[in-house]
Amino acid sequence: MKVVAAFLLAVLGGNANPSADKIKDIIGSVGADADAESIELLLKEVKGKDIAELIAAGREKLASVPSGGGVAVSASPSSGPASTPAAEEKKEAKKEEKEESDDDMGFSLFE
Repeated sequence: MKVVAAFLLAVLGGNANPSADKIKDIIGSVGADADAESIELLLKEVKGKDIAELIAAGREKLASVPSGGGVAVSASPSSGPASTPAAEEKKEAKKEEKEESDDDMGFSLFE
């Protein structure tokens, strides 16, 4: 990834065809090591291709990848017996909150 990022930084900087040395310089500027094989492989794969087209093709491929999941949750309120336990839980939670205060239980930390 760092090789691809360095390549794209060079392209964004105005160098349409960065050399392996330029990519190594960019990676080295942040204190990372550059793998010469990865750089050469990347340069071989993108040689003669338009970067904008490569990004567009990658975006299309990425759109088809499932990215998480679960089940869609309905935001509509439910009716009937299912809503009754929730109302009871709210009432119980309010009762518990009142019981927890106990008005300092007869002593205070700062007295």
